[in-house]
Amino acid sequence: MSLFVLLAVLGAAFLHASWNAIIKVGTSKVAAMVILSVAEVPIGLAIALTRPWPAAEVWPWVLAAGCCHFAYKSFLTFAYEHGDLSRVYPIARGAAPMAVALVGAFALSDAVTAGQYAGIAVLGAGILLMARGVFTSGEERRLLPYALGSAAATACYTMIDGLGARVSGDAVAYVAWVFVADGLIFGTGMIAWKGTALLRADARAWASGTAACAASYGAYAISIWAMTVAPIAVVAALRETSILFAVLIGWLVFGERMTRDKALASALIVAGVMLTRL
Repeated sequence: MSLFVLLAVLGAAFLHASWNAIIKVGTSKVAAMVILSVAEVPIGLAIALTRPWPAAEVWPWVLAAGCCHFAYKSFLTFAYEHGDLSRVYPIARGAAPMAVALVGAFALSDAVTAGQYAGIAVLGAGILLMARGVFTSGEERRLLPYALGSAAATACYTMIDGLGARVSGDAVAYVAWVFVADGLIFGTGMIAWKGTALLRADARAWASGTAACAASYGAYAISIWAMTVAPIAVVAALRETSILFAVLIGWLVFGERMTRDKALASALIVAGVMLTRL
């Protein structure tokens, strides 16, 4: 992984933490996620229609990714209804690279060194430590199954997207069409479930949702592109430094308490990133 790819993935991590913070700050998490999803469709189409039409073998990957994103967004939204950004985000994002690395060792062809796997393990330890406050701080434990469900869906779409972008040969077009599928599937599904009242939000909510969508696209596109030029498991682990950004946003913007465990977990996350570069 080159320095340019490293910095690009770190930038994507910051964008990912930022759009999650935007969703978390809203009064209705489901409505905010639906607005984000609705905004994904025109953004995705505006980009996709400037690229060559995908080959037939690309569409199954696009649809599979859209379905995984529906599960990811649903679990994540419900988790944010029960927990803080600095607790839900580490759990939801933390288990995913562990699953990607474990499955990738058998199912993917990428060459990942022992040192890189050590970095993934250290990163995972930091993530787990970051999330332990669910048990020690008396926080609502109902967030756990939702956050873990989000992590499982993240692991699935990470591998699907990495392989799908390679089949496509055009990461930008692939991401754009996944955005369209994701927006249509999640938006339609949630409106059918919760009703059209989700769309009757004020202008500020729509502006925030659209901004979150733009940040989400930037984070997603950079990560998928990186997976076409670097090992999927390593990119998946490195992008989880978004947890560090989320904790800082929670502390500096939302006024969440910075504990010793959070500081130690942040140090472990940075150490894990360094090890993945060896």
